[in-house]
Amino acid sequence: MKPVYILLVLLLTYNLSDAQIYEIGVFGGGSNFVGDVGATTFIAPNALSFGGILKWNRSTRHSLRASFIYSKLAADDTASDDPRRKLRGYNFNSSLFEVSAGMEFTFFEFDLHTGTPQATPYIYTGISMANFPNFYYSGGRLVSEKTRSNAYGIPIALGFKVSVAPHIVLGFEIAAHYTFSDELDGSVPDTENLRERFRFGNFNNNDWYVFSGFTLTYTFGRKPCFCNY
Repeated sequence: MKPVYILLVLLLTYNLSDAQIYEIGVFGGGSNFVGDVGATTFIAPNALSFGGILKWNRSTRHSLRASFIYSKLAADDTASDDPRRKLRGYNFNSSLFEVSAGMEFTFFEFDLHTGTPQATPYIYTGISMANFPNFYYSGGRLVSEKTRSNAYGIPIALGFKVSVAPHIVLGFEIAAHYTFSDELDGSVPDTENLRERFRFGNFNNNDWYVFSGFTLTYTFGRKPCFCNY
């Protein structure tokens, strides 16, 4: 996970006297899970998520970005359209902490030093690491393994942002997070000697979770002379 930490160090330790422009702020919204338990609707927030966000605008079209998000994850088979899941009746309610870093690209130029309101849609992608609790199902009941694991993944966000006041940017985004793990919903126990007995679901599909919400950031730094990269 070295690339995440390298980007975080760049964002947090770069000499402010040479800064082009920075943004620091908060994220708040909802989350939903897509996996082997619960509904498979891709955007259906049913739990709270919130956190912080940092950006280093390298040009009017792209930014280095890092975020720290805490979220609840909830899923219930009774909310699914699949009659087999409804009959099974599994559900879970857990927590997740994610660190993400990557690049944000705007569809149009977003220059906060023009003195006029700015607005643009944008996309974001990068790498992420999510920490979550381990559990499995036995006899239809949830059993905690009393440990936590990390799931690495790829976030893909689509959003829209607007400068609502000097130094203030408001945004809305929907971010789908694909993980390289199938353990977030308890369908694959983390303990190896339990896997053959208690594993279930589609073994070929990994888990997803989706954040939907608002960002509010404060911008600072001297007027930039953007580099051509």
